[in-house]
Amino acid sequence: MTTLLAVLLLAYLLGSIPTSLVVGRLVAGVDIRRHGSGNAGATNVYRVVGLGPAVVVILVDVGKGLAAAVLATRLELGAPAPVSDLLLQLFAGGAAVLGHVFPVFAGFRGGKGVATMVGALIVVAPKAIAITLGVWIILLLTVRIMSVASMSAALALPLASWLWEREPDGSAENGLLIFTLCLALFIFFTHRTNIGRLVRGEEPRLGRGGSLRRDGGAGRRSADPGEGGDEG
Repeated sequence: MTTLLAVLLLAYLLGSIPTSLVVGRLVAGVDIRRHGSGNAGATNVYRVVGLGPAVVVILVDVGKGLAAAVLATRLELGAPAPVSDLLLQLFAGGAAVLGHVFPVFAGFRGGKGVATMVGALIVVAPKAIAITLGVWIILLLTVRIMSVASMSAALALPLASWLWEREPDGSAENGLLIFTLCLALFIFFTHRTNIGRLVRGEEPRLGRGGSLRRDGGAGRRSADPGEGGDEG
């Protein structure tokens, strides 16, 4: 039990690294939460600072989930009985996602967990995450609403896990299926305000990024309720 708690704490702290806040400070000297939608995620970084910094945020946030899942079984702590290596990786990935959404280093105000979730599942369910990313990309390019793409991908994740991530005997991995179902529900929870805006027809589409630079550094957090559709 001590080993499991140590792994989960390490994964949570890793997920808590506030990537978007660090990038916002380094690139533009701003607290990204005071601009755009106020969300500490990659999409808000794109809207406020630009594409390049947003790509950096996405890559690091994906890396947090990936590193948590890998380190869970590479620290030679061993998986505590009766927890398998797969379950240990899933628990660690889930802890990293929680850290990203509720980061201890940033006042528990983080992103929405999508990128970190992807990183964790690259390790444990590469086939399922490839299908899920395909769904996300198609919807992002066609609908151009980030929250729609993210929630649709979250819905596709458990189905993809059940269909493509099977044991040698052809059976589905129950732990992975339950974990992806819980992740999908959690992603919908983190997007609850986006759902409200979608119902009201106020959710914005992705447009041109870098508003802070275009405004000469004077851009502040928007009062427009339609400017909050950010992920991360």
